[in-house]
Amino acid sequence: MNITSYLKSKIATRFLAVLLSALLTVPLLSSCTGGSRTASPPPPVDDTAGRTVSDRTNQPQAKKGLSTGQKVAILAGAAALYYLYNQHKNAQTEGAQGKYYLSKNGRVYYRDAEHRAHWVTPPSEGIRVPESEAQQYRDFQGYNGRTTGRDLSDVAPTSAPAF
Repeated sequence: MNITSYLKSKIATRFLAVLLSALLTVPLLSSCTGGSRTASPPPPVDDTAGRTVSDRTNQPQAKKGLSTGQKVAILAGAAALYYLYNQHKNAQTEGAQGKYYLSKNGRVYYRDAEHRAHWVTPPSEGIRVPESEAQQYRDFQGYNGRTTGRDLSDVAPTSAPAF
């Protein structure tokens, strides 16, 4: 074997070794970039523009469940949001019918299956609630059509879950 064929063989072997090493590191490097995204949930989704969340399961119906002599109050705005929050704050599931949270800025939200926050908007027609149950919301904006009163910013917890 002469020197030139030996050098060509050595260069070809090195090139092949470098190429194989590079190919073997591609799966390792690509698995590092995906990472786990459980460290922090994604940012909130503001889907309040075209959709409202109404709590029809806990809402008394005018024709069912309310006697003709039973008085009702209409909760809208902040009063309705606080009512919905109180109805769902201890739920064990996720989603629109699951657990609701009160943010530091006084808004109510829930988390979907992907842990994204969705702001809750009260139904525009309000929520009919027996007057005895609605009394705790009488100081809030939206109680029986009132435009003045408290909002939820002074009710917000000091340590709301981050979103």
